[in-house]
Amino acid sequence: MDTRYSIHPDQLRSMDTDTMRRHFLVQGLFETDLLKMVYSHVDRIIVGGVCPVQKNVALGVMKELGVDYFLERREMGIFNVGSKGAVVIDGKEYELDKKDCLYIGMGSKEISFRSASPDEPARFYFNSAPAHASYPTIKLSKKDAQKVHLGDPDKVNVRTINQFIHPSVMKSCQLVMGMTELALNSVWNTMPTHTHDRRMEVYFYFDLPQDALAFHFFGEPGETRHIVMRNEEAVISPSWSIHSGVGTSNYTFIWGMVGENQTFTDMDNVPMLELK
Repeated sequence: MDTRYSIHPDQLRSMDTDTMRRHFLVQGLFETDLLKMVYSHVDRIIVGGVCPVQKNVALGVMKELGVDYFLERREMGIFNVGSKGAVVIDGKEYELDKKDCLYIGMGSKEISFRSASPDEPARFYFNSAPAHASYPTIKLSKKDAQKVHLGDPDKVNVRTINQFIHPSVMKSCQLVMGMTELALNSVWNTMPTHTHDRRMEVYFYFDLPQDALAFHFFGEPGETRHIVMRNEEAVISPSWSIHSGVGTSNYTFIWGMVGENQTFTDMDNVPMLELK
């Protein structure tokens, strides 16, 4: 498990491209039959991925967590972004198709991942956050999500926000997760942009064509930077940072938030004239 530390906004001003990518970009999440994770000291979120092909892959415990099993003091949200697969939790199996979501509450002990076919493997992307209460494990498909339609064709930002792990859909401790799908010919997300100093956020971009890329913008509104991202890469956005992006084609991204509250609309909007 890779460890990333908190960064003060003043430090961002002196970072070159490689340094920014090393601190904020998450790559290589889906190596065959390996569990890949990044532990961020920003609200202690864990970002991970697994692509089981030839065997079931178990979620073990790491020294960084200081517990006997992974979800002893944590909760987890999982999205399948590949072909059909399943997550086995304490002997109970949950099948997930592409874009299905699974929430696992604190206290679940034995967790493993498998693909339905090694020729077309599943690709499980997950976020995990510290928890102080246990809530029931629940599987959600896209039809179960609360949908918010935003954007304007003239601004090439037509998108549907699918809220999965969200207070109006189900109960979780602090983790909030969902999936935003951009319409054909739309490329901008979260613009006009905002910050929310009460919560950090991680974006995971996928369904980008092989020759396409996304520019993810972050930093303080008056001192912005960008990171070039490709398919199935994630980026860590601290609470003081904007988070917005534009692609060379339409795409889908999964967002996960951890922090002081779960109020989706608690955000500080940034006027376009203030961006620099």
